[in-house]
Amino acid sequence: MLKRPDYDRDVVLDIYDADVRIVPTGRSEHYTRVEVVMFSGRSLEAKRALYKLLVANLSALGVPATEIKIILLEVPAENWGLRGGYPASEIDLDFKVDV
Repeated sequence: MLKRPDYDRDVVLDIYDADVRIVPTGRSEHYTRVEVVMFSGRSLEAKRALYKLLVANLSALGVPATEIKIILLEVPAENWGLRGGYPASEIDLDFKVDV
């Protein structure tokens, strides 16, 4: 789907106590927001596949599909500093982004 290598993954999980968490009106305590920051350039088909995979995986954990919001934040490769401070647009990433 996104065609990124397994080693190129950075996961941050933020969990908030119920007394500080703001849940949109009409949603339950199961409401889950997923934000994915990635290089720009993936096709709509790849994004659809990602949405479906995330919903399937979260649903398997008991989160209703209607309680899931997924936000993709696409950042141009020149806005990522990698491997000693080089723009990702100037580095061989060893994988394709335009999938």
